[in-house]
Amino acid sequence: MSEEKGFVLFVCTGNTCRSPMAEALLRHEWQKRPGAPGLKVASAGLAAVDGERASEHARTVMREAGIELERHSSTLLNENLVSNAFLILVMSRQHRGQLLQRYPAAADKTFLLKEFAGITEKPEVADPYGGTVEEYRRIFEEIRAATAKIALNLERSLDNE
Repeated sequence: MSEEKGFVLFVCTGNTCRSPMAEALLRHEWQKRPGAPGLKVASAGLAAVDGERASEHARTVMREAGIELERHSSTLLNENLVSNAFLILVMSRQHRGQLLQRYPAAADKTFLLKEFAGITEKPEVADPYGGTVEEYRRIFEEIRAATAKIALNLERSLDNE
């Protein structure tokens, strides 16, 4: 995981479902843009245990989409990640609140994933942990749609720098 300045950081609770899927999906979406400037992507969890694998169902739905998640290793959110990210995308209002309680200086760069993508109806991404593979597929589609829009917006903004 990159800890140098200038990366997008996805944050959820345990860093085993939503945020690693979002990280891998944005990375995958970005690779479709051969002329785009480089983009580093990372993920972490507010209550993660360092070194956990992505959940079985998260790995399954990503594998179905042809995207690698087998090597993911969870990371506990820390000050270094927060201070070095240029954009932090969280899955719920509760995540945003917890993150900003710990790191108030990150307020101007911390957003709900779906809201940042312009998806205002049902802006939170539900936690599929412990759910069925079908629930993970639904969450995958929500995150995929959001990361596709975010990649397009980031490409435009980075091209204009």
